[in-house]
Amino acid sequence: MKNLIVASTSTIHGSGYLEYLLPELRELFGSANEILFIPYARPGGISYEEYTSAAVNAFAKLGIGVKGIHQYEDPKKAIDSAEGVFTGGGNTFVLVSQLYRQKLMQELRGAIFNGLPYLGTSAGSNICGVSMQTTNDMPIVYPPSFKTLGVVPFNINPHYLDPDPSSTHMGETRETRIREFHTQNSLPVIGLREGSWLRVQGEDIILHGPHSARIFKQGDQPFEIETGTEVDLK
Repeated sequence: MKNLIVASTSTIHGSGYLEYLLPELRELFGSANEILFIPYARPGGISYEEYTSAAVNAFAKLGIGVKGIHQYEDPKKAIDSAEGVFTGGGNTFVLVSQLYRQKLMQELRGAIFNGLPYLGTSAGSNICGVSMQTTNDMPIVYPPSFKTLGVVPFNINPHYLDPDPSSTHMGETRETRIREFHTQNSLPVIGLREGSWLRVQGEDIILHGPHSARIFKQGDQPFEIETGTEVDLK
């Protein structure tokens, strides 16, 4: 049975890294002694070691160890033997490119469908969707495919921002960009605001956190779903 937390962000304003999610992570990872961290998204271009150390410090508060996938000679075996996996945020293009380069996309997908507990934040949540095509990130590398894990039957837009009516910025809003996506694609998209997450257990997907989420479907007007609501976008 699938067992995931798909979060918009790792850090909310005024809080430490993963701090707002710690009670949820205690439940997700249960009695795990150590989890596997995938640092491939490299926010700001930081090293795998530096990124992994942030995850180590966060999970130490739960008494759970963390080891980076880059520390293993065989990353496929690392996924197969993992008690849980956390894929952090950063650049989704870099993350997806490396997962394909290491031939890990299908390996990770299969493990999640077999019940491996999974946490994704930002880019790590983007890859839970059917494709990465609703990411906010710059295409700084060229991945072999936009297809991602598909462990939820829709696409995700983490860090979703509402238009600011007082802003003088003349560029596209997030809503405009998602509408552009729907001129070429039919997949539903959920805009996850900061501090919100999806709890996936089997086929049940529930929105959690302090905010509603914005739902986009091709040919329909966007609408809101409230926290605590089941997400059914099939």
